[in-house]
Amino acid sequence: MPPVTQRTHAPLLPAGILIAGPTASGKSGLALALACAFGGVVINTDSMQVYADLRRLSARPSAAEEELAPHRLYGHVDGAVNYSAGHFAREAEPLVAALRDAGRLPIFVGGTGLYFRALEEGLSELPPVPDDVRSALRARAEGRATEDLHADLARRDPAGAAALRPSDRARVMRALEVFAATGRPIADFHGARTPGPLSGLPLLKLFLAPEREALRRAIDARFEAMIAEGALGEVEALRDRRLDPLLPIMRAHGVPGLIAHLDGTLSRAEAIRRGQGDTRRYAKRQFTWFRHQMGTDWLWTPPEDALGRARAALTSPGLTSPGGR
Repeated sequence: MPPVTQRTHAPLLPAGILIAGPTASGKSGLALALACAFGGVVINTDSMQVYADLRRLSARPSAAEEELAPHRLYGHVDGAVNYSAGHFAREAEPLVAALRDAGRLPIFVGGTGLYFRALEEGLSELPPVPDDVRSALRARAEGRATEDLHADLARRDPAGAAALRPSDRARVMRALEVFAATGRPIADFHGARTPGPLSGLPLLKLFLAPEREALRRAIDARFEAMIAEGALGEVEALRDRRLDPLLPIMRAHGVPGLIAHLDGTLSRAEAIRRGQGDTRRYAKRQFTWFRHQMGTDWLWTPPEDALGRARAALTSPGLTSPGGR
């Protein structure tokens, strides 16, 4: 009888790593470090970093950082495109399949909660809105207060209006467009969904949770650094394109205030303060959204501990859900 050999269990890498957190929390640096250590591919999961127009203002990884590890879905969309979570889901699915076939580790990193939800739960498919319907609605909405448009929605789709903030112009308009195109409330289309490309797979999920005052300082400092690095020039080029103000890129944090400065209605200092304030409020919403909308299997960690905790999870025999907030 041959001798029994003792088997050692190699670490079992997950099917993917998800790194979320508020803006300016250090997510991109962590993703790059893990990609370099474990042969991963960094995949953008941020709704503004998809756009080619705003490399600096969206804090996309630098060209030097992109040379250290493969990066995907960054800066590949023109600002005139109304890119959505649905677009992201359709691009992520074949990318995940290709990386799995190649034996590469996908590392999704960003701050857009719906994109992370699409990866596992999938998304409900909203009906297409014809261009003529959208154009007519937006022409009638021009110059009207968002609260008035919300009141219009409440008369047509009370449940849809109740689910939206009266100040959320983009989502109010989307609900009005769906109703105009179909005659049905938007909630009618929030039913069955196709599971996302990472559904049911073992994942390591990290949420970077900085101390609030430290995050505030980081946001303010980063916005000033963006301006110093040329973000104002990016916004000027974007303004000169005269795009629809309801497009996602035109509502990016900092864009409205910087355009107002370029138009002479706001000082440079005031535009910077407005951009910083908008970004801080967005970071607060990111905390709230992930706390209430995502599962308990996310590991909430201070940024300074994240790399060590991720390495520990990835080098242990087998993968377990690390959970805990």
